[in-house]
Amino acid sequence: MTIEIFVPFWGDPGLLYDTVESVRAQRDADWRLIVIDDCYPDDSVPAHFAAIDDPRIEYVRNEVNLGITENYREAIRRATTEHIVILGCDDLLHPDYLDVIRRTVAAVPHADVIQPGVIVIDEHSAVVSPLVDRVKQRLLAPRRGTGVAVLTGEQMATSLIRGDWLYWPSLTFRTETLKRIDFREGLPIIQDLALLMDIAFDGGTLAYNPTVAFSYRRHGGSASQKTLLDGRRFRDERSYYAQARQLAGAKGWRRTALTARIRLMSRLHAVTELPGVLRSGTRDGLESTLAHIFAL
Repeated sequence: MTIEIFVPFWGDPGLLYDTVESVRAQRDADWRLIVIDDCYPDDSVPAHFAAIDDPRIEYVRNEVNLGITENYREAIRRATTEHIVILGCDDLLHPDYLDVIRRTVAAVPHADVIQPGVIVIDEHSAVVSPLVDRVKQRLLAPRRGTGVAVLTGEQMATSLIRGDWLYWPSLTFRTETLKRIDFREGLPIIQDLALLMDIAFDGGTLAYNPTVAFSYRRHGGSASQKTLLDGRRFRDERSYYAQARQLAGAKGWRRTALTARIRLMSRLHAVTELPGVLRSGTRDGLESTLAHIFAL
């Protein structure tokens, strides 16, 4: 069962090359890698891939810059295998990543989304444990020891809207699901949560295998960090939580709707970010953060 691994690229070429090498280091060799360059302005990138002698690796460059969401869609349009990964261009697969995924597929063959265990690294590849990740991994993720946790439909939706504990670049998806359920427009910062919730609203299944097989890179220069300071992050979140509450209510999922209305973890996240927003001196960021904490 070949698994296609897509890497939508815009960023540091050096980190991209490390990402590619982590794919090439897989113990399971049945993979195909497709790097989709979204017109990053560096001529050394296509030259680098031209020099790689591996028929499993394909490098393509978009004719025009598509932006992050449309580049994800381009990956999905190109997908041909039953399962795919949309890997971040600065994250790292562990050598047993595909082994863990295949074991999970064997255990939960109907899973639409598979989440392996994750560690967090900084821009220097040192293992770190920021507060947000301690909360994700210790409080929000299901506790199943070494077993696979399976969440479906309302249970999946309630778990994710309580607090998104998944790591998008580490996920393996059933390709048919992504071709059927598209990203929502107008939510570029939390498009991953919105899509995952739509999979849950569609009756989809999430399988969580806690075996650590992925390194997620977190650094201050990420788009989500920047949007905290200009206010977009929490404006997007409030907008989506209101949508999720309506969608859950329409399905009669009262627990999901109540969790979306209270959005406790999302408010607490805003509280933890407030000191940094205050230090930045950005009015838009401050107003949006305070509104996120106190608005009903």
